[in-house]
Amino acid sequence: MFTVEEQVSLIRRGADELLIESELQDKLKTGRPLRVKAGFDPTAPDLHLGHTVLINKLKQLQDLGHHVVFLIGDFTGMIGDPSGKNVTRPPLTREEVAQNAATYSDQVFKILDRSRTEVKFNSEWMGSQTAADLIRLASTYTVARMLERDDFAKRYKGGQPIAIHEFLYPLVQGYDSVALKADLELGGTDQKFNLLVGREVQKHFGQPPQCILTMPLLEGTDGVNKMSKSLGNYVGINEAPGEIFGKLMSISDDLMWRYIELLSFATAREVAAKREAVGGGGNPRDVKVDLAKEIVARFHGAAAAAAALADFEARFRRNEVPADLPEVSLAAKGDGLAIAQVLKQAGLCANASEAQRLVEQGGVKVNGEKVSDRSLKLTRGEQAIVQVGKRKFARVTIT
Repeated sequence: MFTVEEQVSLIRRGADELLIESELQDKLKTGRPLRVKAGFDPTAPDLHLGHTVLINKLKQLQDLGHHVVFLIGDFTGMIGDPSGKNVTRPPLTREEVAQNAATYSDQVFKILDRSRTEVKFNSEWMGSQTAADLIRLASTYTVARMLERDDFAKRYKGGQPIAIHEFLYPLVQGYDSVALKADLELGGTDQKFNLLVGREVQKHFGQPPQCILTMPLLEGTDGVNKMSKSLGNYVGINEAPGEIFGKLMSISDDLMWRYIELLSFATAREVAAKREAVGGGGNPRDVKVDLAKEIVARFHGAAAAAAALADFEARFRRNEVPADLPEVSLAAKGDGLAIAQVLKQAGLCANASEAQRLVEQGGVKVNGEKVSDRSLKLTRGEQAIVQVGKRKFARVTIT
């Protein structure tokens, strides 16, 4: 059994903000399992590691004995959450929502315990709401309070349109907490406003307000932008084991600790031991290997993780890739940067002509693979180990 203090410490690990901690402690002191809610809009069918930051925290809460409700926002998905957007997001059709939601469960149950997870769709209660019900719900909040939300405020001041239906999104999300009797709701930092609305809506309906736990938005493999498929800096959980392993091995040493904090299930004591080992002269590469193995095993199994490690070592370590690679960030004017410019700007060759000659002679490798196409581009957001000859290396990030 965990004490209240131990539970709060684990819940806070990697989190951005816990509101209100004293209220959470009071809820935990009752000894009753908390009803923990996290909502996901099925806007895309495949998840990447950025999405799993919340799911990992749900797993930790589940391991503490709390009741996890995984809410698929099939109703709110038809509204379109404008969080962090400066334009109105187009709503999804019922068919698009259903198609995307169909793949969610199998993916999340690679992390969560299926037998201890309640999966709900908010259309179960919102689909039966009448126009009068929605009007009563809308009456619980003012336009002035809605305009306190950062993205709404910016758009209002900038003269950009805000559709009336967008105001309904945080209200419906808040009513979800009423329907589920949530004690704690999780969300990204961009969801804080919506989560706070949930507290107010619960009070209006005579329920104790939920506590709020916001989690950071995970940086992509470039270490700069939020992980996103559109930026190409993502690690998809359904990607091939070798692809996941290689991408995680390519991240910077600083970003490695961030990923461990938000993605690894290693204990705080184990992480502290790793930091101490690296601080004492240990190789960060070994820590990345442990992280990559853990993540691949989570989604593909231990055998796939072992095979991915063996393949990585065959392609890199045996080719004597140095552990202390110079790291270079290169700006792309368009959607990417030609390999000749990558080699020139990274200082791996004197000029573009020499770079093209080296490619033609088979003297250039990207991530251990020989480059034969002079027109190859590294895309924006991509990070790769680039090699010229046997001794020149650089870890290149295209921004």
